[in-house]
Amino acid sequence: MTKLEELTALVVNELSDFKTGIEKLEKINRALIDTKIKMDLTEYKSMIETHQQEMASHKEFMKSFENRFNNKINQAKIYPTWAVVIFIVCIVTCVGLVSYMFLK
Repeated sequence: MTKLEELTALVVNELSDFKTGIEKLEKINRALIDTKIKMDLTEYKSMIETHQQEMASHKEFMKSFENRFNNKINQAKIYPTWAVVIFIVCIVTCVGLVSYMFLK
């Protein structure tokens, strides 16, 4: 009977150890369920803010460049005014001379 008593004591001891292990695991599980994970985004927020500032400055630069470019295009002339006037006067004079020669 001593062997049976030893085995019974051993089984009871193992069961109590198993029960304490399960209780510990349940406590850990409850703690994990209650734990909320928060990400630290402060570094990324500062990076995004600097990037937004850089993009805003680039956007302003592009707008000013576009405005200067449009002003240059509006002010640009292919031919100077005096050359256009002389060309028109020459055409009118040539047409007049040719018509005078044919009518004579």
